[in-house]
Amino acid sequence: MDTEELEEQQEASEELYEQHVFRIDGGQELMRIDKFLVSRIEYATRNKVQKAIEAGRILVNGRPTQSNYKIRPADEIVIYSHYEKKGEHIVPQQIPLNIQFEDRDIMIINKPAGMVVHPGSGNPEGTLINGVAWYLQQTDKSISEETLPRFGLVHRIDKNTTGLMVLAKTDRAVTSLAKQFFDHTIFRRYIALVWGDVEADEGTIIAHVGRHRRFRKLYDAYPEGEHGKDAITHYKVLERFGYVTLVECRLETGRTHQIRVHMQHIGHSLFNDDFYGGDRIVKGTVYAKYKQFVDNCFEICPRHALHARNIGFQHPTTGEQVFFEAPLPDDMDQLIEKWRRYTAANRK
Repeated sequence: MDTEELEEQQEASEELYEQHVFRIDGGQELMRIDKFLVSRIEYATRNKVQKAIEAGRILVNGRPTQSNYKIRPADEIVIYSHYEKKGEHIVPQQIPLNIQFEDRDIMIINKPAGMVVHPGSGNPEGTLINGVAWYLQQTDKSISEETLPRFGLVHRIDKNTTGLMVLAKTDRAVTSLAKQFFDHTIFRRYIALVWGDVEADEGTIIAHVGRHRRFRKLYDAYPEGEHGKDAITHYKVLERFGYVTLVECRLETGRTHQIRVHMQHIGHSLFNDDFYGGDRIVKGTVYAKYKQFVDNCFEICPRHALHARNIGFQHPTTGEQVFFEAPLPDDMDQLIEKWRRYTAANRK
């Protein structure tokens, strides 16, 4: 069954199921409800939210609302859908976790390459969240599979991206961190190796990011207002290797595949990014020796070369600014060193 048939079937159903509940905290500024929900729900658009409101599937404090309603502190927003949630049950699994920091409100986890963050279609088990569920059960024996707390995933990183994630453990932490992400006050810095010699030492990429119009697994960059959601990436060159460049990327927004799409947009796909054209020789020579060198690099780092190195934010409870850093993983470290040696040898 394709997407259009599924949507038609859902619209034909008369039964409604609760999908999301938002409880607005005391520090929330007045904001249109459609704008608020687009910022909080992955893949939501203003048009979809407005249609749901018109259909009476979004309630505020138990009553239907309007798209121009401005949310207020203490409001409760409940969103209903025609289809029942599937796969909500999290199976605890003993999976190694690199926990950098933990307290009552948050966990900072250094995610390895190849690990999916949350169970979904095609990935019901073996995810970071499955591992977190098991870990919580070991730290608190009173927790059963039926009483596992809901996990506050206020952001995600791609399966083959390594580095730091913050996980909210309480409703208060979810609300606080979600607002900080929405206000663009979360500090996030990534390290990436990209193809080509990036011309400017630093710059800013501004282009909407949305699903590719033809290939639904991909995302693409679009002019402002045309498609997708606004996205801003600041970059700075750290080291040049001629055919590739080591860059630091700081996210102002956090869209799916944002860095990967934005770097491709300016002509510098991430090294070995099989989605966006980086898994082939983009820059360099035609000599067999160089091709063998690049193939060896692909073997050393068999994924796109992107690492979430830093994250900083205001702690949900203490209000203090906290900052975390994760060193480069071995595969990227070895990859960069190999390019460093290659460049040095060819300068002689």
